[in-house]
Amino acid sequence: MIVPVPVPAEALAAFSAQIPPALLRPDIAVTFVGTRNGASILDSAYEASLADVFCLDAGATAEEEGYAAVCLNSMSDSGLAALRSRLSIPVVGPGQSSFHLAASLGKRFSVVTMWPQWHWIYDKLARDTGLESRLASIRDIGVRPDTQELLAGKEDIVFEKLEAACHQAIEQDGADVLILGSTTMHQSHAWLRERLPVPILNPGLVAFKQCEMLLDLGLSHSRKAYPAPARPVDDLLQSVPAIF
Repeated sequence: MIVPVPVPAEALAAFSAQIPPALLRPDIAVTFVGTRNGASILDSAYEASLADVFCLDAGATAEEEGYAAVCLNSMSDSGLAALRSRLSIPVVGPGQSSFHLAASLGKRFSVVTMWPQWHWIYDKLARDTGLESRLASIRDIGVRPDTQELLAGKEDIVFEKLEAACHQAIEQDGADVLILGSTTMHQSHAWLRERLPVPILNPGLVAFKQCEMLLDLGLSHSRKAYPAPARPVDDLLQSVPAIF
């Protein structure tokens, strides 16, 4: 599981907590890692490019290291295409996975997210997946995200704002399925699920379970769609220092 921004080791625990113990299988071990450098909050195309490069750096040797699959832990799906080109093992992103699942569970879906600087992510996903006509809306609560503490300590304010945005997406925009706009929002999922009349997807879990499904079925991405590079240069970025 690759978090597309550099975070200290202790912050990775907050990301790993998104997988409930009941959903962990004894035959699958999960390792969460952050990128060594690059983006900080994915608020722009500039940051998106940095995240793509350093997610590729983080996962390029995963197959050689013995991993069975790679999962990007961000709705941005940073580095997804590049890692699929580099690796033969399954590579999954929460963005594509959640959009396709939402489209299969209802007629129209909305994304509920933290701030407007992330809207570009969902617009891009809608285009890339061909689901623009199924995306009812993107709603945000105007709160700057925190990639280290996530929503810890902000529950009293943020959860209610998210619930209000969810109801607006349902009642005003016509959404019958909702997607949390970031894996950094996973702490709100159980709280929201109990208060909403429609399904709401936790994107990190959706991608994680898709990884499991692909492994169980013996499937991976198409080499015709994602050709392998003739000359991998995985050590090209090693001269860039790590932040943590």
